[in-house]
Amino acid sequence: MNPRSLLDRLVHGQLTNVRFADAQRLAEALGFELDRVRGSHHIYRHPGIGQRINLQARGGQAKPYQLRQLLDLVERHALRLKENDQ
Repeated sequence: MNPRSLLDRLVHGQLTNVRFADAQRLAEALGFELDRVRGSHHIYRHPGIGQRINLQARGGQAKPYQLRQLLDLVERHALRLKENDQ
């Protein structure tokens, strides 16, 4: 799923059945960079904000509460998709 479609889906509260790879692609399209991986924990950081976000896969799917945290950061910091990812 492309990042724009996934972001629209999350904004409308559809947080389940999201492929982990799609969640990673969305985080990167929003400007987050993979900082490190420790076991199943993929830690992303955004150069413009001081917080990190953790994404984990469970059965190939992203965890809904982590998608909610990502969406909260998007709204709180008015993050936008990179132009080539819209």
